Amino acid sequence: MGLGKGRKSPDEMTFLEHLEDLRKRLFYSFVALAVGFVPGWIFSKQIYAILARPVTQYLPAGTKLAFTTLTAPFMLYMKVAFMASLFVMSPFVFLQVWYFIAPGLFQKEKKYVIPFVLMTTFFFSLGAAFGYFIVFPWACRFFLTLAKDFQPVITVDDYFGFALRVLLGIALIFELPTLIFFLAKMGLVTARWMIRNFKYAVLAVFVIAAVITPTPDVITQSIVAVPMLGLYGLSILIALVVGRGREKARRAGTEQAG
Repeated sequence: MGLGKGRKSPDEMTFLEHLEDLRKRLFYSFVALAVGFVPGWIFSKQIYAILARPVTQYLPAGTKLAFTTLTAPFMLYMKVAFMASLFVMSPFVFLQVWYFIAPGLFQKEKKYVIPFVLMTTFFFSLGAAFGYFIVFPWACRFFLTLAKDFQPVITVDDYFGFALRVLLGIALIFELPTLIFFLAKMGLVTARWMIRNFKYAVLAVFVIAAVITPTPDVITQSIVAVPMLGLYGLSILIALVVGRGREKARRAGTEQAG
């Protein structure tokens, strides 16, 4: 994809023009999220029921989550609608991210706009699904089993904050292969460098897993850490393929110059 009519190259754009471009991308993303918020609000109760299922399935039949302030239910549905909008409109948001970074890419690299949007959307959704179907139920069961001798009074505010951190945190972590792809394209990361620093990556993975997962047990943290290490391995393969492509293009250019 080219720069578009009236769009300057990165060398021609001033710092203020970069800020203006960022403001425009943020504004478009905000408008898209506002549009997605409307159906999210209409179906907020149904979406909330889906989000609450990982914990309500382990509670006695008929048990509902509690609230301690008058405005809590309203704010909850607002947050649920925004979260739904974020996932539904994520392809458009990722497209705006691409438009912002595209001027810094070579002309031949701008053709990756569709793979970028598809990859970021796919891994973002895959991470959220992994968090919802695997990590989330396990964490809920762990906490409720630990507190089986007590009467649970779970507030909607605490629960949704917990859900938001787990789902969005894991969804963002699953963007690692896409990030590595473009870093490798720009020559900032190589497969050799990633392999050489694998031991530090393992440490970082378990630290991040400990931050995202609210449970202190190693099993739950490992459920998050193992797929993250798998993503790191996939990222190494991606960096290897991209690196070979860059080397092949460099050799071809050298031969033509000679």
